[in-house]
Amino acid sequence: MSEDRPLNHAEMLSVLDWYRAAGVDLAVGEEPVDRFAQRPPSPRAVPKAAAQVAERPPDALPLGGDPTEARSLASSAQSLDALRDLLGAYDGCGLKHRATQLVFADGNPGAKIMLIGEAPGAEEDRQGKPFVGKSGQLLDRMLAAIGLDRTKVYIANTVPWRPPGNRAPTPEELALCLPFLQRQVELVGPRIVVTLGGPAMQTVFSTTNGIIKMRGKWSNVSIGSHGAEAMPTLHPAYLLRNPAAKQQAWKDMLSLRLKMHAFGLD
Repeated sequence: MSEDRPLNHAEMLSVLDWYRAAGVDLAVGEEPVDRFAQRPPSPRAVPKAAAQVAERPPDALPLGGDPTEARSLASSAQSLDALRDLLGAYDGCGLKHRATQLVFADGNPGAKIMLIGEAPGAEEDRQGKPFVGKSGQLLDRMLAAIGLDRTKVYIANTVPWRPPGNRAPTPEELALCLPFLQRQVELVGPRIVVTLGGPAMQTVFSTTNGIIKMRGKWSNVSIGSHGAEAMPTLHPAYLLRNPAAKQQAWKDMLSLRLKMHAFGLD
């Protein structure tokens, strides 16, 4: 058994990093509490409404966001810079209050190919750019294999703030962020959209189908008022966990290459 001793500086930083990755972002008290010594409250002492709220995780509590307000704000943006500023000032989505910073986009705003992922991860949250962690490095290699790089594509996510603990965004959070994504697509005006992973595919294609059934298939989709040819493919993070699936992703990249050639974008 390890010695019961105070943690040193490096160990404390390691613990804090672990807490941050798990979504722990605030302390509930200055002094430790022995929960085993506490007597559980009588069921009669807990009002029904309070009990229902207590059962919900803190990051799922409603913060009063209004999708109608989000649509109005997003539609008022006349440029990508203006849209970024609006998102930076927008407080309607609770994800913002637990993220380090806004992760708006990366790549070339004038590109005719747009990639859309689900949500920023821990490294993206630190750097403020999408797909810069290990999955982003794999994405860069996938793009390079068909002659693309970040100067030739535009990359964004369905939500621009990291969900605590890298959990999936809730339907409410997606609804609040979707108008901003739609306006982002309208302002970029891509001819080709590639979604990365199941959640991004379900958002962009308005479907409940799974990614394995949909990947590699082209459709014409409307995102806001903009229409584009779109194809879902597997998320690079999934490929890191399931290397055998890289063969399917490679087929999708070849399909993207053929679509680029058909549109004269190669």
